[in-house]
Amino acid sequence: MAKIEKELQQAIVAMPQKEKDKLLLRLIGKDDILIQQLTFTLVEESLTMESRRDDIKVLIDKLYDTTNYSSGYLMMDMRYTNAEITRHVKVTKDKYGEVELTLKLLKECFEKQLKWIEKYSSKSDTLALYVVKRTDFLLKKVVKMHPDIQFDFHADMNTLLEYLHKYATAYYAKELQIPQKFEIAE
Repeated sequence: MAKIEKELQQAIVAMPQKEKDKLLLRLIGKDDILIQQLTFTLVEESLTMESRRDDIKVLIDKLYDTTNYSSGYLMMDMRYTNAEITRHVKVTKDKYGEVELTLKLLKECFEKQLKWIEKYSSKSDTLALYVVKRTDFLLKKVVKMHPDIQFDFHADMNTLLEYLHKYATAYYAKELQIPQKFEIAE
């Protein structure tokens, strides 16, 4: 972000309120995330958190209900969905939702599209690496949470880790030293 000189700051503050409002609205209009953040906090008054999470859950369900033509297409769709989760977090600051949605995305990959990640091959390699790296990211997020919140994810995290060490992802899980069991931090 560019630094605003002291003189310019003083000149902006001295501008008439109507001109400052016009400038402010023009600047806000150039940042889509900022518009969504302001809509979420000012218009929706942060009351739509659950419905926003539900929208992403529906997106994840649609992802796995469709027939994928290859592991590559599946990974591209997972990356798109993960980007939507990231966008949700940027807009709402929903750390719990980030973990819940990412966990659902990764776990259901094994449960609903196992044929693309069951056995290691050159075709499943990229998807396997992606899933392991996202799991590593997820573990780092969960460990930072309060133990009571970690408990909410305990069973699903252990299921995901079991899948990770059982299928095509096992090699990369070992390489990245992903634990085989999730323990709640005290």
